[in-house]
Amino acid sequence: MGADKSDILNALRNVQDPELHKDLVTLGMIKGIAVTGGHVRIGIELTTPACPLKETIKADVDREVRKLDGVEEIEIEWSAQVRSTPNLQGRLPGVKNIIAVGAGKGGVGKSTISLLAALGLQREGAQVGLMDADVYGPSIPKMLGIENQKPGIRGEKLLPLEVCGIRVMSMGFMVEPEQAVVWRGPMVHGAIKQFLSQVDWGELDYLIIDLPPGTGDVPLTLAQSVPMTGALIVCTPQEVALLDAVKALRMYQQLNVDILGIVENMSYFIAPDTGIEYDLFGRGGAQKAAARLNVPFLGEIPINVTIRVAGDEGTPVANFEKTNDVTRESIMSFVRNLAGQVSIKNASQPAPVELKIT
Repeated sequence: MGADKSDILNALRNVQDPELHKDLVTLGMIKGIAVTGGHVRIGIELTTPACPLKETIKADVDREVRKLDGVEEIEIEWSAQVRSTPNLQGRLPGVKNIIAVGAGKGGVGKSTISLLAALGLQREGAQVGLMDADVYGPSIPKMLGIENQKPGIRGEKLLPLEVCGIRVMSMGFMVEPEQAVVWRGPMVHGAIKQFLSQVDWGELDYLIIDLPPGTGDVPLTLAQSVPMTGALIVCTPQEVALLDAVKALRMYQQLNVDILGIVENMSYFIAPDTGIEYDLFGRGGAQKAAARLNVPFLGEIPINVTIRVAGDEGTPVANFEKTNDVTRESIMSFVRNLAGQVSIKNASQPAPVELKIT
């Protein structure tokens, strides 16, 4: 007599989520089991559609279930349900996670990384919003090709623009493209509060917030206004940039904001004619800094002409469709690692109810 549903469920207790370090059953990730002869179908609900270790989970499930008598074929039906930051529930209706993207200095590609994160998560199947809170230099509208558009209004709420599958709100929509924003702290504080409380973001798995560089009013206001899932720190390999990045990281820690990780942008350059790699600004400094500071290292993004052109021309999809294989993979590896860190952060909430086999 072959294995039944209870046997399979017990076998799945031996499969751990590689990042959350608990078994799939305890985590509530098993959503169904069906057995037809030697064919086993298992429904697994991931904690993010951008799961970085999906293939590892698949291999581990296959290994454990095939140990059972009579199992000939295993089919996995994947789904995903992003879990909310526990203390965020009810504070920003519909939004499950808030990720702040910061940097210690300008010019490190923070807005580029914010956009890559938002679009990458969306392409993996998540509902994503992007708030351009870089009050003094909002560049997201230009990078998305929507700098001449304005948000709508419904009742007392602003409606974010929808482009490339993500919902976008920016200070750039509120001022003329070449107009300088000359504001003191209280005005900045009011604008950030408005973007949080008076924008109808709808249902979002992730809200990415692109912050101005440095340790000024905007990140302070954000940290005081709403519980954040965590902060992503962007830096380049040079020692000077790393010094400033560490200052930004320390600021978030002082504000009791968890660090989701560090990403190294402009990490290296691959010559398109020869394929030779050049470390124009050095390389690996961010990874060493992450290890020293005991925070996750999320990856390195190379310098690529297509990324620059996409930003200038407002064609962000090109970052995923026209870059070379190495650049594309580096972007998606970073995106999945970021999603994985959010899942780890949220794993502290009470465990879901286990599947009951009847």
